Amino acid sequence: MKASELRDMTAEELNAKLQSLKEELFNLRFQLAINQLDNPMRISAVKKDIARVNTIIRQNELAENA
Repeated sequence: MKASELRDMTAEELNAKLQSLKEELFNLRFQLAINQLDNPMRISAVKKDIARVNTIIRQNELAENA
């Protein structure tokens, strides 16, 4: 997911996206634990997407206060 796509989302959409990414990360970690994970690089990609969403949420908060 690109940051430009995230910047176009509303606060509710960003929170929903964050929740779904956290659920996906949980499921990926679970699959890793039971040795059924097909693509281990997906874990790092999801972590980076979570960080992007958190960054955009924080930028929006700072923009509202300024």
